[in-house]
Amino acid sequence: MISPETAPVIGLIGIGVLLALILLRVPIAYSMLIVGFAGFAILVSPDAAFSMVATEIFSNFSSYTLSVIPMFVWMGFIAYYSGVGTNLYSLANRFMGRLPGGLAIATQGACAVFGAICGSNTATAATMGAIALPEMKKYGYDDSLSTASVAAAGALGVLIPPSVIFIIYGVSTEQSIGKLFISGIVPGILLMLFYMATIYIMVKRNPSLVASGQTAEVKKGSVLKSGLPEILLTFLISLGGLFAGYFTPTEAGAVGAGSILIITLLRRQLTWEGFKNSLRDTTRTSGMIMLLVTGAMVFGRFMAVSRLPFQMANWASNLNLPPVLIMAVILIIYMILGCFIDALALILLTVPIFYPVVVDVLGYDPIWFGVVIVMVVAAGVITPPVGMNVFIIKGVAKDVPLEMIFRGVWPFLLALAACIVVLIAFPQITTFLPNLISG
Repeated sequence: MISPETAPVIGLIGIGVLLALILLRVPIAYSMLIVGFAGFAILVSPDAAFSMVATEIFSNFSSYTLSVIPMFVWMGFIAYYSGVGTNLYSLANRFMGRLPGGLAIATQGACAVFGAICGSNTATAATMGAIALPEMKKYGYDDSLSTASVAAAGALGVLIPPSVIFIIYGVSTEQSIGKLFISGIVPGILLMLFYMATIYIMVKRNPSLVASGQTAEVKKGSVLKSGLPEILLTFLISLGGLFAGYFTPTEAGAVGAGSILIITLLRRQLTWEGFKNSLRDTTRTSGMIMLLVTGAMVFGRFMAVSRLPFQMANWASNLNLPPVLIMAVILIIYMILGCFIDALALILLTVPIFYPVVVDVLGYDPIWFGVVIVMVVAAGVITPPVGMNVFIIKGVAKDVPLEMIFRGVWPFLLALAACIVVLIAFPQITTFLPNLISG
């Protein structure tokens, strides 16, 4: 029988083994399942571990709550394969093309709107990269600026609702998915503005980043032809119904997917091949996410019986430091881990450990914490060595060296860090809209 004093040590060893498996390139979902099962078997019993794993697998894959995931994922893939991003980029370019660095600034706006129907940083980066990079190259934009601006803008896809990561965080912490969605709107717009300002300042200070000016004017009827009204209508029906309490999150996802499907079919933007590809990719992505959630739940059970999170909570509460400094340490840990672990897996892996500390001990708002850590892990998609968005952009811009893209993301990382500091200093930016729903 393992003593209560030894259990947290087993938990620490489990985390070390998990990180070792990840470094050995064992899939993260399987790594969490293996370590969670083994740790639970050691601390409780093998029979209890088998029963726990079977229960978690069945409950997660049959969960009505988690059925929201394939709905919003499908909505994003329909938008991806129907070419909605092309129209959005053209519209944003007409409005912002005259500014210094206008094409790169327009990319930020297009990514923000596309993220509102996609919810995926990788899909946003891939779509807008294929559209925006050739245009910026044609007008003589510096390769480092153009590729980095698209990679950074892809992160807007996980912050502006709907967001799969918000869904996972809400399920893991039992927080309202509707409140999490609405809490990401203002921070997402704020981050977009920070990115736009960063590009504007960079080009103003160094005009050689843009070899030739890009001028554009808004043509009559361009807004209607862009499909933006239909997208906004989908957004209002789906998420508006969710925020107003007419739909559950799953129903909102189904309404959104159905609406965007009908719109793209009526506009003849979605081909039969694109429709099949959207179903294939949705099935693959949803299965991967569900397996990750199951692995994280099993690992979380192990963490609970090890009592490691409770020990960490006690340690944090006994630190003679202001809560904001402890919070800063936690965010730095997230930043470091985000360099090596995928954003979705990182949320699932760390929430059982840090959530009790942040909410129960430090007293921070759980909705605010969700937005902040989503923004922090968004930095991981553009930082080496993982930097998923950077590798996606590298796949689009094959002639641009990888180190050049990574070098270009640093100004955007500084902008993201500045935005996080603003959210920490003024948490009302995140919480005032969710509080309106409560009110």
